[in-house]
Amino acid sequence: MATVQVTEETFKDTVQQGIVLIDFWAAWCGPCRMFAPIFEEASERHPDVVFAKVDTDAEQNLAAGFRVQSIPTLAVLRDGILLGSQPGVMPPEVIDDVIRQVKELDMDAVRREIEAERVAAAGADSDSAPPTS
Repeated sequence: MATVQVTEETFKDTVQQGIVLIDFWAAWCGPCRMFAPIFEEASERHPDVVFAKVDTDAEQNLAAGFRVQSIPTLAVLRDGILLGSQPGVMPPEVIDDVIRQVKELDMDAVRREIEAERVAAAGADSDSAPPTS
């Protein structure tokens, strides 16, 4: 499967498609140009995974939303949930291993963990609120 270009307009639909790897890149970035063929070849090995690319110059809001501070950065999502991101060029075997690990995840357990963290954070916020009288 070829990589797909992602914009703010296409982002939401793209990340809801199961496992999605996003390469944040820019044309002027040497390491990004080194990583591009590695990423493209991985997309051919894993046709069941969406390989997306975000041009950080053209899509600055997306890059900021992912807190991209250096490029290339690879973000990994499943079912619209960000599982992690890593800057730097990755060798093919690391990409393959990341995909294997993401496929093995129990997403129901991940959702429960996210909800528990959300509830705990909401409780902590209410604990620190000044008393009302």
